[in-house]
Formats: sequence, structure tokens, C-alpha cells
Amino acid sequence: MRVTGPFSSGRPAGQPRLPTPPTGWPIGSYETYEEAQRAVDYLADNDFAVQDVTIVGVDLMLVERVIGRLSWGKVLGTGAVSGAWFGLFVGLLLGMFGSQGVGYAPILVGLFSGVLFGLVFAAISYASTRGRRDFSSASQLVAGRYDVLCQPRNAERGRDLLARLAMRAPGS
Repeated sequence: MRVTGPFSSGRPAGQPRLPTPPTGWPIGSYETYEEAQRAVDYLADNDFAVQDVTIVGVDLMLVERVIGRLSWGKVLGTGAVSGAWFGLFVGLLLGMFGSQGVGYAPILVGLFSGVLFGLVFAAISYASTRGRRDFSSASQLVAGRYDVLCQPRNAERGRDLLARLAMRAPGS
């Protein structure tokens, strides 16, 4: 089992640093990432060398889902809250490391100035769009299908295992 830390790349030794096309033979193709993940999990449960397996998203799409309409109230409220959190953080640091010891004054000053700056920056940002983007959204990269590739040395066994998985009743 490989455990990565916050400062490690999470990439096993010998893996390329630059983006490179995947290699291997296709052993399965799935409509959703969840199905492809389930297939690889099935391979792992059957003592398959999953380090030879790659899940490849094909026909990539950027999907932007609209969350809601923006208004001045929502924009200013969000700006005030995010500014308050940052101001509270700065105020706590000033209060802990200030020469006067721990007190409430630096925390309150940080909180109120954070709210003020959050309001100002949110207002400037929203006003600069001039009504061209009056909605909030979340973007996600999705694929039209997900192929499971395997290195040739184990591809035949992987294909056989995935065929056995496909023959099982759905939901079992």
C-alpha cells in the first residue's frame, strides 16, 4: 500500500512527470466513472495486479451546472461572510502574537475590517461584470465513456474477470 504525504507527488517512481497518453489494451468500457471504478475494485478483490490498470475518460466535456441566480444581496452577503472569516483569522493571529497579550480588540478589529474589505471587493467584482453573468455555477469535467486499459501481460486475465463481473446480476 502506498501512502502519500502532503508534500509528495502521489506518483509512484518511474511514472512520467509530463502528460502522456495512456498505454495498454482495453479490457472494459463503461458509461459512468462509478462503473469503471467498480470494475477496477472487482479486479483488486480478485487479486489482480491493478497497478497495470488505467481508467481513461474518453470524449471529455466541461459541464457547467447553474446553481442559482446572483443578486446584489447574495453577492454582498457572501463577500461579507468570506471577509469576516479572513478578518477573524487575522484578528486571532494579531491577538495571539501581539505585544498586549490575548485580547478581544484585535479580534474585533480584524473581524470588522474583514467584513468591510469583503463587501468592497465583492461589490467591485460583481459590478465589473455589468450584468453579463448574473448566476453562480459549478464546473465539472466529465467523459462520455470510461475505458479500463491494462498492460498486455495481464490483459487477458483482466478481460476474463470483467466478463465474469458483467455476467453477474445487477446489484449483486
